[in-house]
Amino acid sequence: MKKAWFKQLNYLYYPISWQGWGLTIIALTFCVQVFIAVDRNSHSASDTLYGIFPYVIPTLIILWLIASKTSKPSK
Repeated sequence: MKKAWFKQLNYLYYPISWQGWGLTIIALTFCVQVFIAVDRNSHSASDTLYGIFPYVIPTLIILWLIASKTSKPSK
């Protein structure tokens, strides 16, 4: 990899290039859309949490894995 997309700070990764920002925005947009769709048909907060869990957690894990592979460590 020629250019890092993310910068590592402890266990968190921050986007530092347009590719990192684009990937982060796509992932967060997907998570918000899932929340809105699930919350529309939910009857309680626990229904919403159970409904978004199978979509949001894997999305954030994939984002974290991509960030860990395309990052430069902090100094």
